[in-house]
Amino acid sequence: MKIPSGVNTIIKTLYNNGFEGFLVGGCVRDSIINRIPNDYDVTTNALPEDIIRIFEKTIPTGIKHGTVTVLLNKEPFEVTTYRIDGEYLNNRSPEEVTFVTNIKEDLARRDFTINAMAYNDEKGLVDFFNGRDDLKNKIIRCVGDADKRFNEDALRMLRAIRFCTQLDFEIEEKTLAAITNNSHLIKNISVERVADELNKCLLCNKPSKAFLLLEKTGLLKYILPDLQETVGFDQHTKYHNKDVFMHTLCVVDKVNPILHLRLAALLHDISKPECFFIGKDNAGHFYGHDKKGAVKSTSILRKLHYDNDTVKKVHILIKEHMNVLKDPTDAALKRLINRTSKELVFDLLNLMKSDILSCAPPFLALDNVAVMTKRITKILNSNEPLSSNDLKINGNDLIKELGMKPGKEIGEILKYLLNKTLEDPKLNKRETLLELSKQYNK
Repeated sequence: MKIPSGVNTIIKTLYNNGFEGFLVGGCVRDSIINRIPNDYDVTTNALPEDIIRIFEKTIPTGIKHGTVTVLLNKEPFEVTTYRIDGEYLNNRSPEEVTFVTNIKEDLARRDFTINAMAYNDEKGLVDFFNGRDDLKNKIIRCVGDADKRFNEDALRMLRAIRFCTQLDFEIEEKTLAAITNNSHLIKNISVERVADELNKCLLCNKPSKAFLLLEKTGLLKYILPDLQETVGFDQHTKYHNKDVFMHTLCVVDKVNPILHLRLAALLHDISKPECFFIGKDNAGHFYGHDKKGAVKSTSILRKLHYDNDTVKKVHILIKEHMNVLKDPTDAALKRLINRTSKELVFDLLNLMKSDILSCAPPFLALDNVAVMTKRITKILNSNEPLSSNDLKINGNDLIKELGMKPGKEIGEILKYLLNKTLEDPKLNKRETLLELSKQYNK
């Protein structure tokens, strides 16, 4: 295993001072399967006070749980004392930890066998729980009793599904059964921790694998109850060959791996069940599900404490995802760009395309999206006015040149001028716009 020089220095320094030091957890797992680790964690039988004494620059980042951050050339490395955990509080974290001198005891407290391996150049791979075999066989398996592991920290259930999805592994039978049996415990986990795992699942190559497991194990109804309502929901239309849930997952897999776009895909049809009715044509209809879905998505994401920028982008994408235009005017496309933004409009087009490809063939509306993409690209490259900020005059000009008073009417005039220039970009000249403003006043 290739060990970065900084980590190697830490391990050698620990040994030179009479202690052990091992790389542990995810970095060992990733190195074995030829993935580049995100970070390198070191575990040791040295106590926190020993670590602080041995190394010149340290930060007691998690000293209560035995973790000290060692700084080497300003680069941080977490070094943690071997420990066993005491009683867990509310299925989240241990009330206290006890430091131990045996690395096997430390590895035994970890979540999955593939994360319970350690390594250094002197001892080689330390693997008491057959993690390497599980890596080889592509299996996610709890260390020891799965029910106990999930009762200790219920987030581990989501982590199992996330690792299964990221690595394209399968969850071992007893571990999967334990997730199902303990799924209700996820209610004790903070929404921030849940959302973080959801995000990692959504950015995998095939997020649908995670959400199928969430539904199978019963976790989905606690995390995203509105999405649970789409499971098995027959759309009763020739335009769809999947229920709402399976259609949704198909769209999520197809859109580009950008978080706000994947979230929009996940929630784009969230209001279909409440909007559904059978029309006179004996077919299913969902009028208004885009607008209602945009509002509902905002509520869902806010409950999960997503940031305002992400919530806003998802809202816009869902609200506009049905606006696939056939033979649109340039003005209509400019209004679409204006409603979404220059940055977001291509994400919208990607969502539209993925939505169509996840319906029943033939995918006739794909041609419309292709035309929209081509013409929107041309419009953006032309630098034609798209918003009030692009007009050659502003509110101050109306006040100064026309003697108007600040107020609502100025905004109405600027909106009127923008609509005119969207229809005819040649009108975007100062003198012309002032003249149009005078006519509006009349």
